[in-house]
Amino acid sequence: MEIDATTYKDLSVFSTDGEDSVFQKINFTRTTGGRDELENLLRHPHHDLDNIQATQDTLRWILEREDAWPAVITNGTLMVIEKYYTYNFDTIPHSSSPVDALAYKLFHGPDYSMVRYSAGHFLDFFRGVDHLLGTFSGDAAPRLFRELLAEVRHRLDHEDIHKALAAGSVENMNRQDVLSFGHFLLYRYKHQMLDLLRLYHRLDAYYGMAKAVRVLGLHFPQVRRQDTPVVKARGLFHLLLASPVPYDFQLDQANNFLFLTGANMGGKSTFIRAIGISVYLAHLGMGVPAEAMELSLFDGLLSNIQVQDNILKGESYFFNEVQRIKNTVLKVSDGKKWLILIDELFKGTNIEDAMNCSTAVIKGLVKVDTSLFVLSTHLYEIGATLAVYPNIAFRFFETEVNGDQLHFSYRLKEGISNDRIGYLILKREKVTALLEALPGKPPSDG
Repeated sequence: MEIDATTYKDLSVFSTDGEDSVFQKINFTRTTGGRDELENLLRHPHHDLDNIQATQDTLRWILEREDAWPAVITNGTLMVIEKYYTYNFDTIPHSSSPVDALAYKLFHGPDYSMVRYSAGHFLDFFRGVDHLLGTFSGDAAPRLFRELLAEVRHRLDHEDIHKALAAGSVENMNRQDVLSFGHFLLYRYKHQMLDLLRLYHRLDAYYGMAKAVRVLGLHFPQVRRQDTPVVKARGLFHLLLASPVPYDFQLDQANNFLFLTGANMGGKSTFIRAIGISVYLAHLGMGVPAEAMELSLFDGLLSNIQVQDNILKGESYFFNEVQRIKNTVLKVSDGKKWLILIDELFKGTNIEDAMNCSTAVIKGLVKVDTSLFVLSTHLYEIGATLAVYPNIAFRFFETEVNGDQLHFSYRLKEGISNDRIGYLILKREKVTALLEALPGKPPSDG
């Protein structure tokens, strides 16, 4: 699925300025390399249903055996292994007599200590991987996971490794065995070991994704390959909120355009991001924050939520809004399936101009039946002119007003909002009183 840098930022997939992110939320990897590999996976959502299903099957397989994941492989162990290949050793002998081994220990003490210390961590890693192969392999294992483990097994199948594993620990190896094992690791096994680390990082990334599904209460969606776009969710919630309110909603070819209204702080932006994050996670093969979700395979996801001006280029906020909409139009005109998310269209111009521009954009986009659109706006008035389009669904977030108290239910209702609470919020926060108390001259009668 195609997704650009702006959309990644709009959906808070990766952290910016210390804010919470989807990546931080689902990162349950155990190693730094696994974390890096998870980030790589998150930057490459799948384009085809087979890979989505393969990832889902892999995560389910890991979840069924999560408690058996080898705890002996720690981030510290992998750091020692990586350091071993950058350490400036005096030449480690391939084979030696007890006297030669003792001489190496005496005359190259720091190097011998490094070899012996590292050999213990290599053994921990090999023992953990061997346990992984024994516990997670089998004919019933999913194809993706089975292929990864086959590559691991191939690199682990070496006489020197079998011999070291048979010893059980470094304490059971004499000086000659330690030096022989260290020589093998440094001079004959380096490239295979680096490949093995890379493979384990990928396995750790999948482990982190699987654990996130369980810990965060996610559910695997049904992703279908079909000609018409659809997203249907029950109990959808925003992944990054501590106490989210769930939503039920559906968009399909018959109603492929959602016109969303409601007061500021009413939940529009949160709802839009919840949809985007869920569809994005579905295309990773991840579970999604919903009780149940069905969706078609999308070719791309594009958002227009946090448009910014560019002072250095002399570009205004409104100009960049226009460029983003232009890019959206070009994308959806290719006949592919896109999910388009637009929050508060044309905030960078006056109300009358914004209404004209918004109406023109919506009337153009509703002609596209191969994509789904979610658009929020504070320009409630244009809703009446759009009622003639049968494929537009009108929804709003209601705000209850009791005196100067506001209550946001964060629940979708059918229709168009007519809430006008901006001045009420200004008054409730004592801004109007502060303004009235400012010293100054009253206006003249003239």
